[in-house]
Amino acid sequence: MENNVLVISQKETFIAMTLQKNLKNAGFGVYYSAPDVQKISEFRDQVNIYLFYMDEGSAVDMDTVVYLKDMSIEEDTMVILIGSPDEFKEATKILPYDNMAASFTRPLDMRQFMDKMKELTDKQEIENRKKRVLIVDDDVTFLKMAYTWLKDKYRVSIVNSGMQAITWLAKNKADVVLLDYEMPVADGPSILEMLKSETGTDSIPVFILTGKSDLGSVKKVMELKPQGYLLKASGKDSLLDELEKFFISRKTLK
Repeated sequence: MENNVLVISQKETFIAMTLQKNLKNAGFGVYYSAPDVQKISEFRDQVNIYLFYMDEGSAVDMDTVVYLKDMSIEEDTMVILIGSPDEFKEATKILPYDNMAASFTRPLDMRQFMDKMKELTDKQEIENRKKRVLIVDDDVTFLKMAYTWLKDKYRVSIVNSGMQAITWLAKNKADVVLLDYEMPVADGPSILEMLKSETGTDSIPVFILTGKSDLGSVKKVMELKPQGYLLKASGKDSLLDELEKFFISRKTLK
């Protein structure tokens, strides 16, 4: 995907229109939406950068902030906010600064803004060369922890159900999937079977995540013929080591 920006603002004010004009002149694809989650979601497959201009005099739309937080984590999408200190105080109750690619205080220094956009997109090009890891687990605490462990070395996306994983993989590519064995509704074995039965996902390497290390449980996992299995309790270093070994072996085979 090229660098496409969705500019979100309550109204197409002079500043909002100037932002769009400068971004277009710099070679970005530019779209516009009011802060309405339903409308914003229509651009999900078209943009990789969300720019939320929090208009002076308008209340911060917190539904939009929640949506942008989800996009920053699930899709590893770039989120940028422009606003006042008070608006940032409100927005960061939901969307921490760590989840933002950048933030700018009004009044906006346009030159500084455009320089930062170039810097961010240059970094994104480097980021895009990283291997993509999808983590699937209904345990939100583990998801967040694993994301933190892996995000510096890999492009990481997270979903908290098997069916969300199927939906995500229908639109995105992953170099490896880390799939929880025990999940409600559709468990790991069911999802693995679905992935193996579809032409678009049958070749994706899948590691089963499990909390059980006894011989019987391990044997049951391996009968599914995944790429391998990983014990959740093994910790950060073990997970990083296993993934590094896997990608090195794939590179050697090629």
